[in-house]
Amino acid sequence: MELVAGCYEQVLFGFAARPAESWTVAPDFTHHAHTASLSTVAVNNRYVVTGSRDETIQIYDMKKKIEHGALLQHNGTITCLEFYGTAHLLSGAEDGLICIWNTKRWECLKSIKAHKGHVTSLSIHPSGKLCLSVGTDKTLRTWNLVEGRSAFIKNLKQNAHIIKWSPNGEKYVTVITNKVDIYKLDTASITGTFTTEKRISSLRFITDSILAIAGGDEIIRFYSCDSQKCLCEFKAHENRIKDIYSFEREGQHVIVTACSDGYIKMWNLDLNKIKDGLSLLCEVNTKARLTCLAVWLDRASEIKETSDKVATSSQANEDEKPSTVRKNKVCWTDKSGKTAKRKRKIALEKQKLEAPLQKKKKKRNSSA
Repeated sequence: MELVAGCYEQVLFGFAARPAESWTVAPDFTHHAHTASLSTVAVNNRYVVTGSRDETIQIYDMKKKIEHGALLQHNGTITCLEFYGTAHLLSGAEDGLICIWNTKRWECLKSIKAHKGHVTSLSIHPSGKLCLSVGTDKTLRTWNLVEGRSAFIKNLKQNAHIIKWSPNGEKYVTVITNKVDIYKLDTASITGTFTTEKRISSLRFITDSILAIAGGDEIIRFYSCDSQKCLCEFKAHENRIKDIYSFEREGQHVIVTACSDGYIKMWNLDLNKIKDGLSLLCEVNTKARLTCLAVWLDRASEIKETSDKVATSSQANEDEKPSTVRKNKVCWTDKSGKTAKRKRKIALEKQKLEAPLQKKKKKRNSSA
């Protein structure tokens, strides 16, 4: 398994994490992925994708440990990335677009003008048939991915910057500054609300009813979606926590945290003793200003991400079938095909961004 983290210094770090009598973390690779700070990172069974303020999505092949290419569809900072299974990736950006990518050929299947302002966050339902997005136009939008169209629009009083489905897909949460609203899927109504002292920077479902939340301080807080009460507060770092990730291994819940001071820490969470807090498994200092975090799991059959349990099972049979899907299956394609072909801009394998190369040439000529 690999801990992958992006930072302000335009670098993607990779650290090999190995469970033994005690967990160990060792530096594995450093990839200078972008020409501006990294804003988001996502993983599937093979690839790590990173979004940046340089308006590009970079693909890194974890099997071969090489740069795989760049996706150049967006105009604006990439704000959110999320894989669905092994065949699709969704991206959102400050240009208001949500793009749907086929990860086999790395082509843009459909580009949707999702919000009048920036797309701040998106989340795919475990079934793959729905997607939620929030933006700076104060709306929460539901997307029918089977037909590739808008299904529902809900006006919000303020701009939400995080949205997330629960693992079973029966509820979802939105985050507006320091407030978390819990929605029920069948009624699309708020069933509970709670607030924290600081602005929330990251949120993860540990189970269908327990949320891990990090904000503008060094504390991780665990909340119950049922009672909306704080189950535990735990000081995890000496500075602000920027991102949280979680996965389950052999019944063990592992929490990974990234701090703005450069530290990545892995924690063990015992749900039966949640009030006792977390126990530290290992830590590593990247010596960089971290912005985003993910965990690449190389043994999907043994290790399952807590947020993707349902998605993994529902997608298993679909991976062997063509990507143009039949009735009641996830389609995610532009019916005309013309828009996708016309707008598709992709650099694969040996292709690299022209701008960084030109900059490097200029530097070399000036130094000469």
